This record gives sequence, C-alpha cells and structure tokens, in this order.
Amino acid sequence: MQRQLEQLIRDQGLQQITTQERLAIALVDITDPNQPRMAAINGDVMEYAASLPKIAILLAAFVQIEQRKLVLTEELEDDLTVMIRYSSNEAATRVLDLVGREELLRIVQSPRFMLYDRQYDGGLWVGKAYARQGAYQRDPLNRISHGATAIQGARFYYLLATNRLVGPDLTARMKEMLSRPAINHKFVKGLKARPGLKFFRKSGTWKQFHADSMMVEYGHRRFIMVGLAEGARGGQWLERLATPLFDLVVSTAPEK
Repeated sequence: MQRQLEQLIRDQGLQQITTQERLAIALVDITDPNQPRMAAINGDVMEYAASLPKIAILLAAFVQIEQRKLVLTEELEDDLTVMIRYSSNEAATRVLDLVGREELLRIVQSPRFMLYDRQYDGGLWVGKAYARQGAYQRDPLNRISHGATAIQGARFYYLLATNRLVGPDLTARMKEMLSRPAINHKFVKGLKARPGLKFFRKSGTWKQFHADSMMVEYGHRRFIMVGLAEGARGGQWLERLATPLFDLVVSTAPEK
C-alpha cells in the first residue's frame, strides 16, 4: 500500500509538492482494527491545519463529560455539532472556553492519548481561539497555532473507532456529530463518484492552507484518510486524490 501511495502521488504530478513538504497524506485501513494497514507521505510533518484541530476541542469536551466535569446539555450538544459539521468558529470558541485552553492542551499531550507527541514532530494542537485574538500558546516544536500531522489526525479516528477516546455510548455521540458533513469540498466532493459511503469528517481551510480528515465506512470496510496541503490549489489536490485513495485502499485489501 505504501508503494502504491507513492506511485499515486507521482501519477498525480504531486511528487515535487510532497518533496517540499507542502502535502501530507495518511491512509489507514482499519477494517481489522487489530491489524491496521497504513501508508503515509510526510505523515509526521506538522502543518497549519485551520479548523481540522477542532476535533481536539471535541475530544476535550467529551473527556470532561465522561469525567462528569461537564454535562452534555442541549446547548453544548448544538455547539459541538455546528462546530464540527459547519465548522462554526463562534461555537468552537465557546466550547474551547468552556473546557479550558490549558486543559485541552493537557489532554492532547497526556499519556492516555498522545495526540501531540514531541518525539514525532507534534500533532493536534489548538493554541488560539477561533476568533480575532492572537495565539495564546503556539506549539513548542513548530510554533503553529492550529496544527496537525496526518498521522496524528488518523490516530484520532482510529482511537475513535476502537472506543479508546471515551466509552462506547459517548463515542456514538461523537460519531453522530462527525457524521453528515455539511461542507461539500475536498475529500467529500471527490468521493461523490463513489456512492454508498458513510463519512465521519472534519476539514479546515484558511488562506492557502487546506486540510481534510475522515473515517469512511463502506459495507464492512472502514478506513481513514487525512490530507494536509499548503498551496492555492491545495483543496483541489485533496479533491482529486480522494477517489484514487479510496480505490487504492480497496484494491490493496487482503482477501478474506
């Protein structure tokens, strides 16, 4: 699968972009969660990821709900849902303030999750509210305010799929919020050519930075796609990669 991913990038004319570390991809087949198959290019390169790290805010809220530090009220549920599906900055900032900025960073760096790992160039990071104010704590390795690596983005979905973020009941609530994405671009738009898919997804866009992440269910199959791009056409790169990535992971699946 790794060799085929590298060939796909060459076939798409994107090898120079990856050499410049302006495109990062992670593709993970988790149909058998005990034996995941992964391929990645620039997987540990931390990029500015715009709204994609709102999944870290989602995680922090559900960890506190599980710990009974927060109650999943109708108002909080609405904010979490529009933060994910519609990428509402206002809702994201309200939830961030509710869970606590330092507490969120403690959670993503904790041994329980290690979604930001200093040994592997970082990962998920939220060091700035989704508002006009400046950054309050950029990540210590790369000085990025809203960051991700493709592999840590993929790990979030793997931990979600295996009920390792929170318990099964709360996981189901998280998945519901991540389902039915309301923004039709990047991976979602590219996968319109493959009907019958169910998405759990969070994307992000700011200026020349484009990010997308999703877990896909297709019959009995489950796999994860994460893409981080820097460039005026970065969103188009992710859109046109979506179907070939889908075909790659399906074609390389071991026979049952």
